[in-house]
Amino acid sequence: MLTEIRGLNEECGVFGIWGHTDSAQLSYYGLHALQHRGQEGAGIVVTDGTKLHPVKGEGLVNDVFNEEKLRAATGHAAIAHVRYPTAGGSGIENVQPLLFRSSTGSLAIAHNGNLVNANHLKQHLERSGSIFNSTSDTEVVIHLIKKSSYSPFREKVKNALSLLKGAFSLMILTKDMMVVARDRNGLRPLALGKLGDAYVVASETCAFDLIGAEYVRDVEPGEILFITNNGIEVDSFAPADKRAMCAMEYVYFARPDSNIDGVNVHMARKRMGRELAREVAGIEADVVTGVPDSSLSSAIGFAEESGIPYELGLIKNRYVGRTFIQPTQELRERGVKMKLSPVVQVVKGKRVVMVDDSIVRGTTSRRIVRMLKEAGAAEVHVMITSPPMTNPCFYGIDTSTSEQLIASSHSIEQIRDAIGADTLTFLTVDGMVRATARPFDDEEGGLCMACFTGKYPTEIFPDTVLPHEKDC
Repeated sequence: MLTEIRGLNEECGVFGIWGHTDSAQLSYYGLHALQHRGQEGAGIVVTDGTKLHPVKGEGLVNDVFNEEKLRAATGHAAIAHVRYPTAGGSGIENVQPLLFRSSTGSLAIAHNGNLVNANHLKQHLERSGSIFNSTSDTEVVIHLIKKSSYSPFREKVKNALSLLKGAFSLMILTKDMMVVARDRNGLRPLALGKLGDAYVVASETCAFDLIGAEYVRDVEPGEILFITNNGIEVDSFAPADKRAMCAMEYVYFARPDSNIDGVNVHMARKRMGRELAREVAGIEADVVTGVPDSSLSSAIGFAEESGIPYELGLIKNRYVGRTFIQPTQELRERGVKMKLSPVVQVVKGKRVVMVDDSIVRGTTSRRIVRMLKEAGAAEVHVMITSPPMTNPCFYGIDTSTSEQLIASSHSIEQIRDAIGADTLTFLTVDGMVRATARPFDDEEGGLCMACFTGKYPTEIFPDTVLPHEKDC
C-alpha cells in the first residue's frame, strides 16, 4: 500500500469559469492554486457553446496539461477539478470532471465532498436500471438528474440535489449553462468571484488571487446558481441547515492566503497558536518551531503569545514531490528525512516547542520528535492546534474508521509516550471556536467538529460507503 507521509488528505478542489475566451488556460492556473487539495489527478472540461471538450489525466496539474492540450480546448466556459483518491478510488475513470453524453445532451460534473447516502441512492438507481462506470459517488448525481421526472433541466437538477445528504460543493457544465451548488450545511468551501464580465467559482479564494479575479461572496449552504450568457440566476434546492464548515479547513486543508466565510486562514491559525499558548501558560522552552507547511502560522502565533522565540527548526524539501512509505523501517525513516530536515544549529541543546496541526495515527509525530532529538534537542514539547481526533469523518477526509485514529483508543498521556514527546498538549474545542472567529451565532462557530466531538451534522446511513472505499 502506498501512503503519503502526512496523515490527513482532503479529497478534491473545484474551479469553474463562465464568459471568458481563455477559460481552459485560466482553469489551468486555478487548478495550480488548488493543487494542495489533490495531487493524484486533474481535469478540465470546456464548452464552446456546441460541445464539451475534456482534458484530464492522472498526476499533478503540470503532468496532465501542456500548451498543446490547452490550446485545443477552446471555449468560453469550463469546469475543472483536482483530486486526491482514497484507496479503491484510483483510475482514470474516476478523474473528474466526469463527462456524460446522451441523446438529450452532454454534461460534465466536478464534485468536492462525500455523500453519506450515496450507497443507498446507488442501490435504488441500479434497481431501476442504472449502470455505473466509476466508483465515484459523483456519478450518482448524474443518474438522479437523468431519472428525475421534473422539467425543465433546472428543476431536474434541484430535485436531484435535494435528495443528497452529506458534503458537496459541485459544478455541472452543459453546452450552454454552468450550475454551481453547495450542500445545505456548507460542509465544504465554495466561493463566487468575477474576472471582468466573467464569473469564477472555486473551492478557495486563493484561486481568484492567482488569476486576478475579484471575490464576490461565498456560495451559501443549500444555494444553487445557474450561470448562462444571460447572467446569473440564484435559487435554492433545499433550506439551509445548521452551518457546519469542516473545522479542518482552517486547521490544515486550506491555503493560508484563502478566506473561508470571511475568515482568513492564516490569521485563524495564528489565533489557534495564541489560544494554545494561553492554555499551556508557563511552559518553559527555548525555541518554537512549526511543522511545515500548515503549522507555521500557528507556530508564529504561539511564539508571539508565549514570548518564546520562533525559529525555523524544520525545513521542508520542496523538490521531493510525494514521499511514499517503504516496506522496511529503515526506508520509512529515510523517506521522512527526504521530506523534512531539522536545522541542527537551531534545535541542538534547546528545549523545543514543536507546533503541529493534528495527530492522526501518531506515526508522523513520532518520527519528527525522534528526528529533533537525534538533532540534539534537549526536550521536545508537542503542541497540537486541534483537539484529539477521536471519531471518523464521513464527509470527505480519509480518516474513515476509529481504528485509524490513535486518540480513539489512547489517552493523551499514552499518545505522548507513543510519540516520544516530553509533553503533549491539544487545543480545546472552545479554543478552536474562539480562534476561528467565524461570524455565526452558534456555540460551535458554525463548524463541523464531528471528528473531535462525535456530533455529526447530518444523518449517517448504516450503509454509508466510507471515504477510504471511494473517490470524492
